[in-house]
Amino acid sequence: MMPKFLFLTRGIGKHKEILQSYELALRNAGIQYCNLVNVSSIIPPGCKIIPKEKGLKMLKPGEITFSVIARNSTNEPNRLIVASIGVAVPNDKKKYGYLSEHHSFGQIGLFAGNYAEDLAATMLATTMGIHFDPEAAWDERKKLFRTTGMIIKTTNTTQSAKGDKKGLWTTVIAAAVFILHSQIQTFSN
Repeated sequence: MMPKFLFLTRGIGKHKEILQSYELALRNAGIQYCNLVNVSSIIPPGCKIIPKEKGLKMLKPGEITFSVIARNSTNEPNRLIVASIGVAVPNDKKKYGYLSEHHSFGQIGLFAGNYAEDLAATMLATTMGIHFDPEAAWDERKKLFRTTGMIIKTTNTTQSAKGDKKGLWTTVIAAAVFILHSQIQTFSN
């Protein structure tokens, strides 16, 4: 079972029950009808990132679907929450890439997204032997990673929200959803 594609998605949900707020976040992300299985953070060699709309069309309700999910919840009014997935893809399609999950409180989406992207790129860079100063700013390291020609793409998907003013549970998710070969065949028929 080797995923051929992956897509990124994100969502937010609010409800008096925490589980229902998670379900609503999955609905908002478009993946509520899948049986999601959390996996670790490796992008298989040659796995292509596709648009969310295309990926959703390849899934069937009830299908076992492998994903990397970052999730955060609060029922504290106005508390800022965020969930983010970072992505780092190598230039060499025969090598694997990395995904990172990040979730935090009080951090705006832009910073959380950059942090998750930095985590994924740093993990990939260290496996490729790219030497860098870990204390350097993300923008500096991003330039270094790209100039080596070894890391071709970094990106992220991030969802942030403030806790509901009336104390409802607020849940945010960010996800990388894998599409397996069998799903592609089913889609093409």
